[in-house]
Amino acid sequence: MNTIASLTRTDPRQAEEAVEDLSDLLRANLGASGDRTSLKEELEVAAIYQRIEKLRLGERLAVDWQLGDLPLDACLPPLILQPLLENAIYHGIEPLPQGGTIKVGGRRVGGLVEITVSNPVPGAAAGRSLQGNCMAQENIHQRLAIAFGARAGLQSTSDAGGYEVSIRFPQAGAA
Repeated sequence: MNTIASLTRTDPRQAEEAVEDLSDLLRANLGASGDRTSLKEELEVAAIYQRIEKLRLGERLAVDWQLGDLPLDACLPPLILQPLLENAIYHGIEPLPQGGTIKVGGRRVGGLVEITVSNPVPGAAAGRSLQGNCMAQENIHQRLAIAFGARAGLQSTSDAGGYEVSIRFPQAGAA
């Protein structure tokens, strides 16, 4: 909201676009009561969130989308990708003075869709816990398990230079 407020003085057109993006993001969050959405809709929500954060972080935030030929009609629980992107920004990019690049990759593995979100991590001196409380990841893990059982999952790995979260879920059907 502070970013939008400052844009109203410096770039009213961009402020209007940001308000529209925020409205779309809130609508997606409030309307996410169904048990499935399409991968295409999930990616659109994540892209809206990225645009809002890009206004705030500017050139410090870059997202490299490498999704290949993912089946955009694949179904998954709503609001799976946006929280992963949010975590990557909050725990990875925001504490780094120079910012960085988040990589979002996707591929098909047999009958599964796999999406990976990776980000750089700041050193311990950045003053922010790298681990966090993992609530978003646990929530995503549980919702994937409820929707798909053992055929879906979430894994995370970290090392001195980065953090990566991968989700996988069956490629079944259209939304």
